Amino acid sequence: MSRSPTVPVEKRIRALRIGVIASIAHRTPPRDYGPWEQVASTLTEGLVAQGHDVTLFATGDSITSAHLHAEAPSGYEEDPNIDAKVYEGLHIAAAFERADEFDVLSNQFDFLPLTYSRLVATPVVTTIHGFSSDRILPVYRAYDDVARYVAISDADRHPDLTYEATIYHGIDLASFTFRPDPGGYLLFLGRIHQDKGAHRAIEVARQSGLPLILAGIVQDQAYFRDQIQPHLGKPGVTYVGPVGPAERDTLLGGALALLHLIDFAEPFGLSVVEALATGTPVIAHPLGSLPELVRHCETGFLVADVPAAVAAVGMVQGLHRRDCRNDVEKRFTADRMVVDYADLFARVISTGRPR
Repeated sequence: MSRSPTVPVEKRIRALRIGVIASIAHRTPPRDYGPWEQVASTLTEGLVAQGHDVTLFATGDSITSAHLHAEAPSGYEEDPNIDAKVYEGLHIAAAFERADEFDVLSNQFDFLPLTYSRLVATPVVTTIHGFSSDRILPVYRAYDDVARYVAISDADRHPDLTYEATIYHGIDLASFTFRPDPGGYLLFLGRIHQDKGAHRAIEVARQSGLPLILAGIVQDQAYFRDQIQPHLGKPGVTYVGPVGPAERDTLLGGALALLHLIDFAEPFGLSVVEALATGTPVIAHPLGSLPELVRHCETGFLVADVPAAVAAVGMVQGLHRRDCRNDVEKRFTADRMVVDYADLFARVISTGRPR
């Protein structure tokens, strides 16, 4: 699939007025977990740095150099007093009531804003951060004629939808320290959920004879209780809970490898790119976007099962950690992502709202 061309910033015709609609599940940027909010933050800050006039629609405790419009004081996943439906309604309505102030709206908030998109003349560019289930597809199909969809990987493109571009997520390299020498542990970083494969990571570490650190929010309490907790307290398996940016950087850079043995088609996999940025190779199942992110036998290994993952652990020290970092510098930087979005916004504005 073709991607948006990267045009130097100095060739921009004019500054754009952009409204960015973030998720309000968490603060933007998130304190620990919150990949959608992280992408919205990285995009917003990058657009401001380019000289665009940006308004971020996010929670009231969000941190941004853009203009901030907030309806929800904090994220509904972080504050039990915040009713998700009530504040999502207020949040989205606020953005569209101000739509005529913007040249374009960047929807980083799933499918709900699409239901407002026919009511305004301002074009809406919707980044699809994966499909939580097939039940949400009717909304995307219903607005395919006017929506401007962005896929976050080629693997996540749905055949029923029309896309403007595939734009990979980008990260701020300054937040991830390259470490040429690995530590002696394996790392699992992500949601503690059956689909993410923490139990497989434990088995790989056990068979490899290496310690494992587990980090991330517990999303499935029953899974954590039955398949993860029994291993905690035993030698070699440590759960450190959710981690903030500094601890995340330290854990990623100190690992021998990141184990990403997922059981679903991963739309992107931000932690994979973050690991590579620190020089840490990734051992993953080749599902969803993973073959696009991990260069097999160069920046990690794509494996079919636990025995293959164990074998990969034995070979991972033969990889060059600098190659991992270099690949991120070429393909997954925040600067590249921001330029691609700015180019897309300019193109959408110049061609008009209907496709």
